[in-house]
Amino acid sequence: MSDDCQSPASTAARSATKVLRRRRDALRMLAGYALAGAARPALAEAAPPTQVDAARPADAGSGPIVIVDDRGIEHRFADAPRRIVTMLPSLTETAWVLGAGARLVGVDRFSDWPDEIASLPRLGGLEDAHIEAIAALAPDVVLASTASRAMERLEALGFRIVRLKSETHADLRRTLDLVAALLGTPAAGARAWARIEREIEAAARRVPPQMLGQRVYFEIGGGPYAAGASSFVGETIARLGLANIVEPQLGPFPKLNPEYVVRAKPDIIVGTRREQAALVRRPGWGALAAVREQRLCGFDTPQYDLLTRPGPRAGEAAALLVDCLVELAESERRRAPSSVR
Repeated sequence: MSDDCQSPASTAARSATKVLRRRRDALRMLAGYALAGAARPALAEAAPPTQVDAARPADAGSGPIVIVDDRGIEHRFADAPRRIVTMLPSLTETAWVLGAGARLVGVDRFSDWPDEIASLPRLGGLEDAHIEAIAALAPDVVLASTASRAMERLEALGFRIVRLKSETHADLRRTLDLVAALLGTPAAGARAWARIEREIEAAARRVPPQMLGQRVYFEIGGGPYAAGASSFVGETIARLGLANIVEPQLGPFPKLNPEYVVRAKPDIIVGTRREQAALVRRPGWGALAAVREQRLCGFDTPQYDLLTRPGPRAGEAAALLVDCLVELAESERRRAPSSVR
């Protein structure tokens, strides 16, 4: 029976299965970040990063390259790798921005930026990497999370696996530097990080004064996971002058009891547009001021993916979040009595 002929019940079941699978896969990917760790067309003061920023011939080096990954494993290359596989979206984006787009021969299933990678082979995810397909591509190096156990099989076959973690901004900066060194263009990493810094600073300058200090709950995967203060998302929130309801000691992406959020009484809730439409049905959540007053930042999948990827578009992610804060402030201004405007 074709998809067009499915009964309403079976269609609903298939839709629910897709949503649950995507949520499960997203949580696995963020677990990888934690253990290792249609976007808006115009983002004020933050243009998308491009390879032009990184690929400067003057940086290019030749000869042996030695790097140490986030497991402490030393990797020696006779020359910069020419065939690269990436197994996280953030690593795909990092390689591309650092000038290695033409060297990518395969990516994980979630990598979807930039458009130029659309035709590359999809090689599975953190826990279900397509080992045979990766091996058939004969990569010089595979960039992966330290949390991906599937990579051990490739290592056993003799492939070079550079493992990287992405919990914090410091991790992101180190990843940029390490991948740039691997590519033989070491100065490109510093340039990419400097751009991210400028973009986050520009975004912070646009935060409406009344939003400074507001307490944020950033929901991961439809809950009950959250972006903690010690995560790269939490660090961006802090750089924008906001507070996080999740205490640092709970870790970067802790699993929360929904009652924790109710007790914390966040001023603003950030998450997917789909999940935020259902917040009022969660026990006790309808009484939260953020829900009653619609102080919600709900994002479509491409936007939300951008916000939760610790890659070279972190500055663009900060600008996207500030766009929502500006909209919330303007909405409150319109609702306020004219005497207090």
